[in-house]
Amino acid sequence: MPYVNIKVTKEGITSEQKAELIKGATDLLARVLGKNPATTVVVIDEVETDNWGIGGEAVTVLRQRSRQNRN
Repeated sequence: MPYVNIKVTKEGITSEQKAELIKGATDLLARVLGKNPATTVVVIDEVETDNWGIGGEAVTVLRQRSRQNRN
């Protein structure tokens, strides 16, 4: 039974996008590894940007800096 955990930052992902991710991951495992879609589990975790760090900084800070640099 494959288990896929997709983690994304919590920034407005829609139910439709989640459904597409679930179907896409399930289809990929079926196609590439021959796994049974009926027993494939996909979990999507939405993480607040304050709880996600890249390069030693929270994504919230990185996004704020990026917006400031564009203005």
